[in-house]
Parts: sequence; C-alpha cells; structure tokens
Amino acid sequence: MKPLFRTLAGAVAGLAMGTAAWADDPIKIALVHGISGHSFEVFSKQAQTGFELGIEYATDGTGMVKGRKIEIIHKDTQFKPDVARAVLAEAYGDDEVLLAVGATSSGVTKGLLPIAEEYEKILIVEPAVADSLTGPDSNRYIFKTSRNSSMDMQAQALALKPDENLHVATLAEDYAFGRDGIKAFRAALDGSGATIEAEEYIPQGTTDFTAATERMFNALKDKEGRKVIMIYVAGGGDPMGKIQAMQPERFGIEISTGGHILPVLPTYKRVPGMEGAIYYYYEAPKNEVNDWLVKTHQERFDGPPDFFTAGGMAAAMAVVKALNTAEELETEALITAMEGMSWETPKGTMTFRPEDHQALQSMYHFKIKVDENVDWAIPELVREIKPEEMNIPVGRNN
Repeated sequence: MKPLFRTLAGAVAGLAMGTAAWADDPIKIALVHGISGHSFEVFSKQAQTGFELGIEYATDGTGMVKGRKIEIIHKDTQFKPDVARAVLAEAYGDDEVLLAVGATSSGVTKGLLPIAEEYEKILIVEPAVADSLTGPDSNRYIFKTSRNSSMDMQAQALALKPDENLHVATLAEDYAFGRDGIKAFRAALDGSGATIEAEEYIPQGTTDFTAATERMFNALKDKEGRKVIMIYVAGGGDPMGKIQAMQPERFGIEISTGGHILPVLPTYKRVPGMEGAIYYYYEAPKNEVNDWLVKTHQERFDGPPDFFTAGGMAAAMAVVKALNTAEELETEALITAMEGMSWETPKGTMTFRPEDHQALQSMYHFKIKVDENVDWAIPELVREIKPEEMNIPVGRNN
C-alpha cells in the first residue's frame, strides 16, 4: 500500500498538471460565414477582417484573454442552410469551440438558432439582420451584435420625416431580410399619418425590376403629396439605378434607400441629395475605436473600413469583454456576463438588451453628397440617431 501522503501528493501533482495544461489550451471561437458561392461573400470577408482587427484591438495586440490564446476556427456555410447547420454542429461538437459568431444571410442564420440551443452554446449573430433572429423562435443562447430590421426601418422612417402627406411604395427581396424589413418599416410609420400604398417582393438575384417598378408607379402616381419608392434590397442588381432610369420624376416620385457598402455607393451618385439612414460609414462615428479602425484599415488594406468590417469588430470586442468579465469560461457564466453588457465599438457604445439579447446601437441619418474627387457617393452625416430615439420591439421574452 502506498503511504497516504504520497497518494495525496500524486493527486495534487496530477491536478496541477491538468490545470496547467488547461490554462495553456486556446479559447476556440468559430467564425461561421459563407465565404464561397454567393454575392454576399464580400459581406463575410469584411466581417472576418473586422473580427480579427477587433480581437487585436481589444487584447492590446496579444490575442490573449486571461493568459489563453484566442484561436479562430473558420467554417464556410457556402450560403446553404444544411451546410451551415452541419458546420456549426461540427464546431460546437468536434472542434469544441466555446462560442460561435455568424452568419451572413438572415435566412441561413435562422436555421442555426436551434443548433446553438441543442449544444447549449452561444451564437453571436453578425452580420445577419432580420428581426426574427432574436424573435419568438430564438433562444437564450443567441446574442446579436448586428443591427436589426427595426433599426434600419425606424432610422429610415426618421430620415423621411413622415406625416400624412407621405405616400410610399416599398421594394424588397422575398426572404427573411426583406420581409422582416418591410414589416418593421410599416411599424415605424404607424401613427405618423404616412401611408404604404404598395409592397413589392422580388426573388433574390433579380436584375429586371421593370414589372415591379411599373406597379409601384401606378400605386403612387395619382396620389397628392410626397411620393417615395423605398428600396430595401441587400443584394446586387442595381434596383435604384434601374428604377431611376425609368424616370420616376415624371410622376413626382422620389427614391429613398438605406446606405450600403462602399462598392455599391458609386451607384448613389445618380441621386444627389437623397436622404436615408445607414448602419455605418467610416466618417460618421467620432470615437477612439473608430479612429483606430479607420487608420489601421487604411494602412493595411489601402482603403477605409466598410459596413461589415465595423460589425465584425463590434462582435469581436463583445467577445473579449464577455471573456474578461465572465467568472468562468463556460456558457452559463458568459450568458450572465453578457445580458445587459455594454461595450465600446467603432459605432460607439452598444448594449445587449437583457430580454432578447439584441445589441442596441446608433444609426446615422445621411444626405448623399457627390464629390468628383471621390469614387463613391458620400453619405454625409446629417445626425446620429441614438438608440433611445428608436422604439425597437422586444423579440424573445423567455
């Protein structure tokens, strides 16, 4: 029989070795984004760049939290719901990630919500937008750093200054992003006196908007007052340019839309003076985090950061804040730390609302300015729209 003190000493030594090994293990985080096979690929790449920059900034360049290295594991959803569910399950299960961040398409991301619940691990939604991602079908493991459709639409409504003289026709893509967006826009106009005269939904990837535009013209042309076609399309196809080419001004009709990524903004040069709302434009926010992002991105990539670069950075900074704040690096402790958590981002302060885990954040009212020396139209800041100005519906209540 071994002496008791030797048995205890061996146990303590084994425990110490196990603890040391655990302390050396990286903190694994999965980035679950579509990076092949879709026009939204550019959104994913921006989010990935922003996430990596955010980890760098939030950890003072060490890439470490509590003495452990952060390891980013990349998973390609290929923008296919079945692939997305499989790679998230693989990340939670085989890869043993602590949490995951993604995905790009709202439709694809919606299918990931039950996977997070099944594995009882956190999914931070970025950059998908639809309100339903924190809605009744969501769950307590979902946190959302991206803005939602209600923010887009309430900010857009504020930019339009709605009253009883405003008549609107809407154009959106026929999937979660578009449907949720127009539902939120209708809610944002409720009580203002403004009227939505027509809603047009088009398949993703549409390039011919003629029929939908003619229907919107017919719905608006005989109305008295201000007449606006509001476009809420995330993909390509240049709906604004093609609608503009059909001369809506013949009927006194204006075009309005939210801001977009830099590669799309050159098309906005056709609508100088147009007002709308935007999630992020690198010149709009005034804070230290954004100053660093703009300067660093310009130095490394020879250009300013874009929409989803800022979003990816915000998600990364939320992750680091949560890891530093949580009493333990496990799901329940992270949830406790993140509910109600505020943190700094390139857009200023964001806060996870405890009820549904949506990050409340500012939006920006812009007016299009055309400068011949700038390749794209400039969404010049009119004013920052603060979170408290927007009545964002609570999604999940459990």
